[in-house]
Amino acid sequence: MFSAISASSVRRRGAARLAAAVVTSGLLAMGSLAGAGTATAADEVPQHGGGASATLDGLTIYDDAVLHEDGEDQRLPAGLFEMTVDGGGNLKTYCIDIHNPTQDQAAYVETSWDETSLGGNENAGKIRWILEHSYPQVDNLAALAKSAGTGPLTERTAAAGTQVAIWRYSDGVDVEARDAQAEKLADWLERSARNVAEPRASLTLEPAAVSGRAGERLGPVTVRTDAAGVTVSPPVDAAASGVRITDEYGVAVDTAKDGARLYFDVPEDASAASGRLTVQATTSVPVGRAFAGVTRSQTQILAGSSDSTVSATASANWADGGAIPAITAKKNCAAGGVDVSVVNQGDEAYVFQLAGEEHTVAAGASRTVTVPVGEDAAYDFTVTGPGGFSQNFKGVLDCVTTSDAGPVTQKASSPPLPASAGGPSALGGGDNLAETGSSGATPVIAGLAIALVVFGGAAVFLLRKKNAAATDGPADGE
Repeated sequence: MFSAISASSVRRRGAARLAAAVVTSGLLAMGSLAGAGTATAADEVPQHGGGASATLDGLTIYDDAVLHEDGEDQRLPAGLFEMTVDGGGNLKTYCIDIHNPTQDQAAYVETSWDETSLGGNENAGKIRWILEHSYPQVDNLAALAKSAGTGPLTERTAAAGTQVAIWRYSDGVDVEARDAQAEKLADWLERSARNVAEPRASLTLEPAAVSGRAGERLGPVTVRTDAAGVTVSPPVDAAASGVRITDEYGVAVDTAKDGARLYFDVPEDASAASGRLTVQATTSVPVGRAFAGVTRSQTQILAGSSDSTVSATASANWADGGAIPAITAKKNCAAGGVDVSVVNQGDEAYVFQLAGEEHTVAAGASRTVTVPVGEDAAYDFTVTGPGGFSQNFKGVLDCVTTSDAGPVTQKASSPPLPASAGGPSALGGGDNLAETGSSGATPVIAGLAIALVVFGGAAVFLLRKKNAAATDGPADGE
């Protein structure tokens, strides 16, 4: 079993990240230029590399666990979450981010390991092995109990034991299940786990952006999926612009398979503009795919999927000459920021502004700029260029498994609903509980913030009044 991460260490890291977040917020505020109306790119670009997007429904099958940390024992719920997929489908997930709370009804997107804490975790493959060899992938609990030598298991204890084993590898914490059989399952899974490769995305388009001259076929954009096939939707104004989505032979397509190479066929007389193609399929998302919150919320890993709707989008920019950029952004956990990549397929240099700095990409060249972002910080910045070009990127950088909030113990302000993401009340416990559910401290913090603002304003007013009275005091002799 791994040694515990001390609460004081969490506090120190939290303070450092908070300082970094303040610096980053200032940097990004300078770089967030108002995007003018653009003829060469859409203002809002999908922040999702492709696959499933879903909404968190809550912790549904769980039992008790105990976290041993900083000389204290803290109870917390351990088990399976459920998500509802946008467009149809359901997912079951486990937590890989024990110190961070979930947010009620948080939006999540399928994400590659290297854009989460798993990217720097040498044991990430062992977590996938655990998922494939335990509940709910192994839903015959009698067979699972026999393999693990645990004695009788229920859905609740099987889920708890699986979550505990995952936490030992995802977060490096000293945690155990309270139920004896669940603890035996966790120990067996931890001992037996072997590294398994990351599963590929359920659906992606590579690259996510292309560019070129009008009158040419722009691409290729390659379909990557485990689905039997995908539907292909052209740009919304395709009929008016004459832009078609074709295969490598120039034949218009509305369906495609894994490995298909798609192109934007742009008429020669087309005005400088941009467009997107979207592919969609219904498939089971591979076990072991990571799911990251669109806003800050506990990172999850997939344990099971029904047939679900998955999609991916690619964009294209075209013009009859000059600079013609294709721009993408991706979280870079190793560098602690976001990589903004620019490919210029035009015949002139492309000059753009990002995060308060000017950058140049020569004709036919490419360049990647890494924008620093503090851990757990939200980012929102815009690439701007000639001709009203504007492209915005936003998200949250969540690359490590400890929280800015300091100690993991939290007290819920009110009992969560049955469908909420766990928390102390779900265990019927007292105050000394680690909460992996929605943060009950949020309204308290908000109230304190408002009170401090009001208090500060009143203090400034009184000081000014006092200073004015001193300045305008009685004249000599009065």
